Amino acid sequence: MTLFKRIASLLLLLSLSLPAAALTLNDAMSALGGAKASGQLGEMPNGYLGVVEDNGQAAEIARLINQARRAEYQRLAEQNGIKLTDVEAIAGQKALDKTPPGQYIQYQGQWRRK
Repeated sequence: MTLFKRIASLLLLLSLSLPAAALTLNDAMSALGGAKASGQLGEMPNGYLGVVEDNGQAAEIARLINQARRAEYQRLAEQNGIKLTDVEAIAGQKALDKTPPGQYIQYQGQWRRK
């Protein structure tokens, strides 16, 4: 089997293993506001989104956005010579502060409406 055929076969297998309605990061970003407003997702003090109530694609939205956040936090930590956990904590506090009333935040390990 040629290298081209191997790569084509691998790509075909990978595409078949993905869910038919897989979200992209852009899809997740577009859906984030609604998911937070409906109480499915909330902000956590560690700088990441958490699933409050998994209806539909909440877990996938959180996974994609958290993956992007972690990459950005890692970049900022390396750029500024500080620990990743410090960047996460700073970002988490900012996210909690910016969360509008009525949406969920995690406080002392419990989900609460702000």
